[in-house]
Amino acid sequence: MHTRRIGDVEVSAIGLGGMPMSIEGRPEEARSLATIHAALDAGVTLIDTADAYHRDAGEVGHNETLIAKALASHALGGDVLVATKGGHLRPGDGSWTQDGSPKHIKEACEASLRRLGVEAIGLYQFHRPDPKVPYAESVGAVRELLDEGKIRMAGISNADPDQIRQAGEILGGRLVSVQNQFSPAFRSSEPELQLCDELGIAFLPWSPLGGISRARELGSAYAPFARVAEAHGVSPQQVCLAWMLAKSPIVVPIPGASRPETIRDSAAAAELKLTDEEIAELDAV
Repeated sequence: MHTRRIGDVEVSAIGLGGMPMSIEGRPEEARSLATIHAALDAGVTLIDTADAYHRDAGEVGHNETLIAKALASHALGGDVLVATKGGHLRPGDGSWTQDGSPKHIKEACEASLRRLGVEAIGLYQFHRPDPKVPYAESVGAVRELLDEGKIRMAGISNADPDQIRQAGEILGGRLVSVQNQFSPAFRSSEPELQLCDELGIAFLPWSPLGGISRARELGSAYAPFARVAEAHGVSPQQVCLAWMLAKSPIVVPIPGASRPETIRDSAAAAELKLTDEEIAELDAV
C-alpha cells in the first residue's frame, strides 16, 4: 500500500470510512468486523469515524465502539490512525443536527476517548459548522483539546476556504486535515482541495464514490470512468479513487464500506496508475 501523510503521521493512501457499518441499513456486527479486518489486511492504516455514526438515539458512538473492538482483535490494530469527529448529532429519527458549542465538543471528545479506549485521539475533527455558534468558538475548543493533550492532531470537516484559513490561524498552524464531500457527482469542493494543496494540509474526501446508494452506479452514471476501468481491467470505483489520488499528494480518500470485498477493491486503487490522458478525460466529466 502506498502511503501519504496527515500531519506527522504516515497513513495508507486509501482509508476506510466507517459510517455505513453503523447507520440505517447497516450489516450485522460480524460482517462489519470482517470488513475492518479486511481493510487492515489490505494495508489500510487510516479509519475515519464519528460519534454521530449511529442509527438509534441511545447508541451514540456505535461506530467508534465497533472500530475499537475490531482493532483490539487484530494483530495490526495498533498501527491504525483513528480519526473521529464531534459536533454533529443524530436524534434517532434519521435527521442530523449540530452542536458546535465548546461545552459539547469537549464532552464529546471525552466520550470518544472512552469508547476508543485511548489516552489521546489520533485525529479529532470538528464535524460540521453550527450556525448558532461562532466558528472561532468551536475551533477554539478543538485547540484547547490539542493543548491539553486529549487529541494528537486537529482537523475540520465540511469547511469552506475562509473557514480553513480561520481554523489554521486559531490552531496556530496546527491544522492537519480538511474532510469535505468530494466525488464525480460532487465537485464543488475543488477550491478547498486546491487550498489544502497550497497549504500542505491533507484533504480527506468523504463519500468519494458518491455515497452508499450511488457507489455501485458510478460506472453507469459516468461513462468515462467505466471506459477507463475496462481498459485497466478494474472497477470504476478503483478508477475513481485513483483519479482522486492523482489530483494531489495531499488527497487521502476515505471510501465507506460494509463488506470485505468492497474495501479490498478500494484499497487496490492505491496501486492503480492512470495516464495523463485518462486523468484529463475524467477531469472533464
